Amino acid sequence: MRLLTGFRGAGPGAGYRGGVIAICAVLLCCVEVTPAPSQSPPAPVLDRGEPITPIPPAPAVDPLKAALGERLFGDRRLSHDNSRSCQYCHDTATNGASQRRHDVDLDGVELALNTLTVFNSTLSFRFSWEGKFRTVEADIKASLESRHTMGSSAAEISAKLDADPDMRDRFVVAYGRRPDSGDVVDALASYQRTLLTPGGRFDRWLEGDDAALSAEELDGYRLFKSLGCSACHQGVNVGGNLFERHGIFHPLASPEPKILRVPSLRNVATTAPYFHDGSAPTLEDAVRKMALAQLNATLTDRQARALVAFLNSLTGTYRGAPVGGSP
Repeated sequence: MRLLTGFRGAGPGAGYRGGVIAICAVLLCCVEVTPAPSQSPPAPVLDRGEPITPIPPAPAVDPLKAALGERLFGDRRLSHDNSRSCQYCHDTATNGASQRRHDVDLDGVELALNTLTVFNSTLSFRFSWEGKFRTVEADIKASLESRHTMGSSAAEISAKLDADPDMRDRFVVAYGRRPDSGDVVDALASYQRTLLTPGGRFDRWLEGDDAALSAEELDGYRLFKSLGCSACHQGVNVGGNLFERHGIFHPLASPEPKILRVPSLRNVATTAPYFHDGSAPTLEDAVRKMALAQLNATLTDRQARALVAFLNSLTGTYRGAPVGGSP
C-alpha cells in the first residue's frame, strides 16, 4: 500500500481520531483419570493505549483452498490472453505490489493509479484506491474482469482450468468438484487472507518489547501522533479505514480522484514510489509533501528523518523474512 492521501474525515471501522488540525471428551467411565495440573492463566496482552494495534494472526482458512489460491495467483491463464498472472502487479516475493510508478494494462498502456500492495489488504474496510469494493471477493472478481488488468472472467478461467487434468484434480480435492467460477474467486480470496505481515518492530514494541524501537523511531512516532498523522492512519492497518480528500492546504499529486481511501502504511518503506499517482519517489519526499499538503506544516530535517525512521519500523515479515528485504 502506498502512503496516506488525506486527513480529515471518518468512515466505517475508524478508530482513534485524536485532537488534530484536520481531523480495530467424552471419557470412558471405567478409566481412572488423573486430574490435569492447574495451569496459570495466559499472560495479559499489554495495552499501551495507542491508536495503532498489532497485526493479528492470519485467520483460519482451509489450507487446501489457500494452497490452490496461491497456485492460481501465479497462473497466467487468469488473464484473457494468458500473458500475465496476479503476481505480475502484486509481487509477493518483494512488496506485494511492484516497483513501477504505474503498471501497464493488457495493451501496454499505463494504468491510471499506482498499484496497491496485496499484503494486509484484507485488514482494510474497502478495496481499491477509491474503495469501490466491500469484499475481497468483489475486488478479485473485478480485477479478473477488468479490461485493464486481466480482461477475463471467472467463468472463462474456470473453463481453462477444467481442461487441465492436474488443476481439475486440485479443485476436486479442495472443493469436491471441478473448477467453477465461484471457486476460482474463493480460492484466490482464501490465499489473499493469508497475506498478513506480523512481527514488525513497531508491533513488537506495542506488544511490550521496549527495546524494539530506537530513540529516533520513538520520536518519530510521537511526532506522527502530535502532527495529526494518526487521525487517519490508525488501527490495525495504520490506515485503510477512512475515505479522505487530498490536497487540503496545498496540492498533492494528481488532482483526480479527489476522494480516496486512505491506504495502509504497513510495509510502507518497501512500496516506493508513493501516492495514488506514484509521484513521490522516496519516503522522505512523500512525508514532506504530505505534511505540507495535508497539515500545512513544513518539516525540519530532523522531523523528516524521525518520521521516516518510525515508518521503517512498520515493515513486517512474510514467511519468516522481512517484507521487501528491509531491515
